[in-house]
Amino acid sequence: MDLETVKKRTGPREFGPEDDMPERYRTAATRMIQFHANSEVMGGYLDKTFTRKAPSLDRKLANTAKVQDEIGHAQLLYRAAETLGVKTRTEMLEELANGEGKFLNCFHYPVDSWYEAPMIDFFVDGGAMRRQATLKSTSWTPYAHAMDKICFEEGFHVKHGESILRELMNGSKATQERTQETFEEWWPRILQFFGPTNDESVHDDFGRAVGLKTVTNDELRNSFLNMYIPKAEKHGLEIPEYPRIYERDDGTMAVREDDLDWDEFWTISRNEYEGSAEQIGSRRRRQEAVEWVRKSLDAWESSAGTTPQAAD
Repeated sequence: MDLETVKKRTGPREFGPEDDMPERYRTAATRMIQFHANSEVMGGYLDKTFTRKAPSLDRKLANTAKVQDEIGHAQLLYRAAETLGVKTRTEMLEELANGEGKFLNCFHYPVDSWYEAPMIDFFVDGGAMRRQATLKSTSWTPYAHAMDKICFEEGFHVKHGESILRELMNGSKATQERTQETFEEWWPRILQFFGPTNDESVHDDFGRAVGLKTVTNDELRNSFLNMYIPKAEKHGLEIPEYPRIYERDDGTMAVREDDLDWDEFWTISRNEYEGSAEQIGSRRRRQEAVEWVRKSLDAWESSAGTTPQAAD
């Protein structure tokens, strides 16, 4: 199938492994899904930190369940990416551990306190839901199928994060002030979660032309603002003065994108941010720690003549 045919035929869940897709489509889809899978892994590692910092047993249990979900989402996505025939799951995981794999900007920042939990679990996951809901209509069917399960579980994650935020903002004055300070630190990072502006996005036009993406980065960012500014204010948070938010003629909200630190964003996108080495190194050390499991499975496969399958 050539690209022009793909563009004419494209639609929700239109293509699958049985289709002879052009190389450019398969490469673009692999890049997109691998990025998503890597982000689920790295987000899970941040949540692991929150489990240790959680103030109660119930919070620790809920957070542990969330970590399990995130790693499970990554497995689904790596399997969906494999169906494109460009890279194996093992190759993608090795790229992540070696610092070659890319992942979302918010997961390059180390976390230090429980006050950061709702910034990830409510605002970042809320942004993820805005994006992931649109991917149920992506043109690569295995990706869309994975999103059915992922979106269902991410909805619980957002509620989990909102519950933490509500608890903190109903706490002492000192707790409320600390939560507000943390929100002000994370707010610009959250707004950059959706990626570069449309005019700076390298892959946006092609992704939409072949149905991999259905909504632009700027549209997702503005949609998030319209939904989450009222939510933040409902819980007592004040929206920071910068980056400046303004109301458009149609009554919807948007951000003055020049107020955001795009130099830092592009440094992160190259895995060159100060925190990137720490986060990627953490992933690499954990992969090395379980190398013996992979070797044992390889030995079992060689002796049994059967390939063990991960539970997707």
